[in-house]
Amino acid sequence: MLKRTNKILQVITMLVALALLGSGVATASDQENTVNQAISVLDKIMEIPESAIPPSLLSNAYGIAIIPGVIKGAFILGGRYGEGVLMVRDSGGGWSNPTFLSIGGGSFGWQIGGQSTDVILVFKSQRSIEDIKKGKFTLGADAAVAAGPVGRRVEGATDVMLKAEILSYSRSRGFFAGVSLEGSVLNILWEDNTAYYGRDSVTVEDIFAGRAGSPASAATLRRTLGNYAP
Repeated sequence: MLKRTNKILQVITMLVALALLGSGVATASDQENTVNQAISVLDKIMEIPESAIPPSLLSNAYGIAIIPGVIKGAFILGGRYGEGVLMVRDSGGGWSNPTFLSIGGGSFGWQIGGQSTDVILVFKSQRSIEDIKKGKFTLGADAAVAAGPVGRRVEGATDVMLKAEILSYSRSRGFFAGVSLEGSVLNILWEDNTAYYGRDSVTVEDIFAGRAGSPASAATLRRTLGNYAP
């Protein structure tokens, strides 16, 4: 009985820690780490063409969110939380500097434990990006989201691609596949943007337009994404 009680307390502590992940003061070094992790996630996901995001989807995408290490914990009431970057096509057809954002959501179930997953969201048009800028954005409610096809299976996923504004993917324990993320909430991390770019009140528009400066890690991320999504 005591052993079971200790296990319950450990899981509850983990869930409390998840809730507090986004409450700390942001520092530039934190965001450098997030950007570098996003670069690593891209490389790992795209290194095996047969199980990667189809290049044709990336080449035609308007925006992409890369969220490394989304943590999921559950004990009766579950939840997930992660922080990553969002980039869009710039006026020249290349990729913008990243704005920072979080993903969070909850679910019910009896699973006990935690899991870390890399998440990628591919945005097909500008509409959803504009809504994200305005505030809280819920996948599945504010825009249709569906598990994206991988490898060369684009032709067989025509219905999914036509109906969904956003295609979602996940990578966990080396396995990469489309995933359903309906109900997850996206939020812009304003303090993280301020810390990374070193400017008070920096806006998402400033970042996407290149008016907020360009840290070296951002340039590396742009080049990496450009290699996979020209």
